[in-house]
Amino acid sequence: MDIILLERVEKLGNIGDVVSVKDGFARNYLLPNKKALRANDANKKVFEANRAKIEAENAEKRSAAEQHSSSVEGKQVVLIRASSNSGQLYGSVSVRDIVEALNADGADVAKQMIVLERPIKTLGIFDVRVSLHPEVSVNVKVNVARSPDEAELQSQGVDVMAAMFEQDTAGFTEAYDPNAEPGEIVTEEAEEAAAAEGEEQA
Repeated sequence: MDIILLERVEKLGNIGDVVSVKDGFARNYLLPNKKALRANDANKKVFEANRAKIEAENAEKRSAAEQHSSSVEGKQVVLIRASSNSGQLYGSVSVRDIVEALNADGADVAKQMIVLERPIKTLGIFDVRVSLHPEVSVNVKVNVARSPDEAELQSQGVDVMAAMFEQDTAGFTEAYDPNAEPGEIVTEEAEEAAAAEGEEQA
């Protein structure tokens, strides 16, 4: 289907561009959200007659989004989640979780503004894009940890999972006795037998 864009759409084009898209994408998303018009002769005339007004409204919204961006860009929010020992979360972090955390920090964003390239399913710090306007995007950081202390360490650049793995292996090496014979377990009976043998030889 050929459509006329009423606002910039990523990977498609800018205001006024006539582009061809799949029918389902147009019917289910672009047309109902008033991001485009069907590209027929009547709509082309309506668009051209209102082009100046549409572009002025877009410029106004873009300007408001740019001002808004200063209160969102660079924010870092902490989400505390349970995870397995390998760092895999029980479940995943949702867009709603991110929105609620950002808004609790005064960001004032909506779910449709969050651009999550892939689901967050592990511990760590993730860059998430927030699209405040088709032409204005900012980045925020989402710090997913098992406790506030771990979140603080991650924010300082510490790889919590690697550090935890090192502690585990250190625990194993400390319990190992380098002087013990392979497979030998010293028992009280063996110690008594060795002592008696020593006395007989004396």
